[in-house]
Amino acid sequence: MASSSSTVFTSLNLFKSERSTKLTTSNRFHHLRRQPSRNSVKCCSTTTTTEEETTRRITVKNGNDSLDICRVLNGMWQTSGGWGRIDRDDAVEAMLRYADSGLSTFDMADHYGPAEDLYGIFIDRVRRERPPEYLDKVRGLTKWVPPPVKMTSSYVRGNIDVSRKRMDVPSLDMLQFHWWDYSNPGYLDALKHLTDLKEEGKIKTIALTNFDTERLQIILENGIPVVSNQVQHSIVDMRPQQKMAELCRLTGVKLITYGTVMGGLLSEKFLDTNLAIPFAGPPLNTPSLQKYKRMVDAWGGWSLFQTLLQTLKKVASKHGVSIPTVAVKFILDQPAVAGSMIGVRLGLSEHIQDANAIFSLVLDEEDVNSIKEVSEKGKDLLRVIGDCGDEYRRA
Repeated sequence: MASSSSTVFTSLNLFKSERSTKLTTSNRFHHLRRQPSRNSVKCCSTTTTTEEETTRRITVKNGNDSLDICRVLNGMWQTSGGWGRIDRDDAVEAMLRYADSGLSTFDMADHYGPAEDLYGIFIDRVRRERPPEYLDKVRGLTKWVPPPVKMTSSYVRGNIDVSRKRMDVPSLDMLQFHWWDYSNPGYLDALKHLTDLKEEGKIKTIALTNFDTERLQIILENGIPVVSNQVQHSIVDMRPQQKMAELCRLTGVKLITYGTVMGGLLSEKFLDTNLAIPFAGPPLNTPSLQKYKRMVDAWGGWSLFQTLLQTLKKVASKHGVSIPTVAVKFILDQPAVAGSMIGVRLGLSEHIQDANAIFSLVLDEEDVNSIKEVSEKGKDLLRVIGDCGDEYRRA
C-alpha cells in the first residue's frame, strides 16, 4: 500500500511548476486514487430505457463524500440578465418541466441574479407537488465567488448560510468554490472552513470552479475532499484534456464542463453564416455568445469554425439529432468528464428534447475521428490562454 501511495504522489508532482510551494509527502494521498464508478440510478423521468438509465446519472465522490447528478446539467447563468427578462413564475414552471423530463440537476451561483431564489421556490413546489422519490433525484449545485478578502470562519459561514436560505435547503448539495487571485493563499483557508461546514452537515460535497491543475493538486494535498472542478470545455476548447484530466485520473476528481455548446454558437443557427458581413448573420446578442466568439477567434477564426459546424452537422444528420446534441456528447465521452452544462433560458426557450437525446446518442469511431480532425486544426489554447480558468486571471 505504501508503494502505491508513493507512486501516485510522484506522478502528481509532475503537475507542479517550479514556482510552486514545495509540499510535504503525505500518506493520506493514496486514498484519493480511485477507480471510476458506474451509477445506474435514473433521473426523474419514468420513460427512459434500461440502457439510457445507466448513462443519465453519475456519482462524483471523494472518500465518504458523494453526490449523484444528472450528466446533463441545467445551467442558470442565463437568469442573471443579458438573455432577456425572466419572469419568476414562468421560470419555475420551466424548471419543473426540465425536472419532469429527467433533467433534474441545476447549476447556479451566488451572483447569478435570482438563480438561488428561483431554485428555492422550485424546490418548495417539488416538495408540495411531487412524490418523495422525485425529490430524491433533484440536485441544486451552487457556487461561491467571494472577493479575495481574509477568509475567517464567520465570514465563510455567513455566506454559505445566505445560499442555504435562498435555496431553501438545510444542506447544499454541492458548493463549488472560485478564487480570483492565486497570489493570495486565502483560498486554502476558505476551503478548510467549507470542509468544517460540510462536517456540520451544511454542505454535502465540496467542489471547485475554474481552478487550474497546479492549484487543484495543492488543494488535494492539503486534505480538502474535492469531488469535482467545473471548467470550460468544448470541442474548440480541449485544454482540460491536456493536463487536468491526468490529475483527475490519478485522484478520482471529476470535471463538470460549461461552455460546451459555446453559448449556442455550436448549433444550426450559426451554420453557413458569415459574421464578417454586418447584419448578415445572427446577432451576437447575449453575454455567452460574445464570450465564446472570442474563444473561436483565439482558436482559429470563423472560417475554421464553419468547417467544424459542417462536420458536426454531418454527424448530427447521420444520427437524426442536432449539432448541440453531438457537441455535448463528444465532451461527455472525454476522460474525467462527469457532466456537461447546457444553459437554460427559463420561460423564454427550451431544449429539453435535444438535451435528452444526448443520453441515447452513441458516437462511432468515424464520428469521433472526423470531429477530432477539425478540432486539432485550431491553435493550442493551452499555449494561447493558459490552463483551465486562466482566462479569468490574465492581466
